[in-house]
Amino acid sequence: MQRHLRYHGTIMHDIITLPGLGGSGDTHWQTLWERTDTRFTRFQPASWDQPDLHDWEQSLERAVGHCAKPPVVVAHSLACLLVVHWAARFPSAIAGALLVAVPDPDGANFPSEAASFKPVPDRTLRFPSLIIASTNDPYGELEVTQRRVRAWQSGLIVPGALGHINASSGLGDWPQGRALLDAFCAGLSR
Repeated sequence: MQRHLRYHGTIMHDIITLPGLGGSGDTHWQTLWERTDTRFTRFQPASWDQPDLHDWEQSLERAVGHCAKPPVVVAHSLACLLVVHWAARFPSAIAGALLVAVPDPDGANFPSEAASFKPVPDRTLRFPSLIIASTNDPYGELEVTQRRVRAWQSGLIVPGALGHINASSGLGDWPQGRALLDAFCAGLSR
């Protein structure tokens, strides 16, 4: 499954989208990005609604294994926690991770069906990572996200009050997020 596009003279990475609980619906920016760029592939766990950490890790590992070279992962919400758990258990390489709207598993709004994702490893990630956080995310307070940034040695961008940075945020195909992904990937190519 070798699908590389040339962009400004450089080979770009394959990209695996990792939706959170419930998957990303038709109007979510992840789905819209997948529709317009053949580099994007969605990982496929057994259930989007009854997430099991072990199953999600295995699904991510299979998706990474199908890539010709280390891919970039674009995770939303619960899938951000998946990436950190996966990184602690699997040696497979990824080029980097864009982690959008990292939830707080100890927060009041964390879904009980995602309990298998607790506790979250708090150690440096072995690949470049960039967290994008909203100032008014009901699933993750900025202060908690900033602690994760330090523990994981990630970059952080806070584009303002975007809620949970999902379809309900009214972002459409979220051009600002796509520009951040493109800049992040360009930095990985150097």
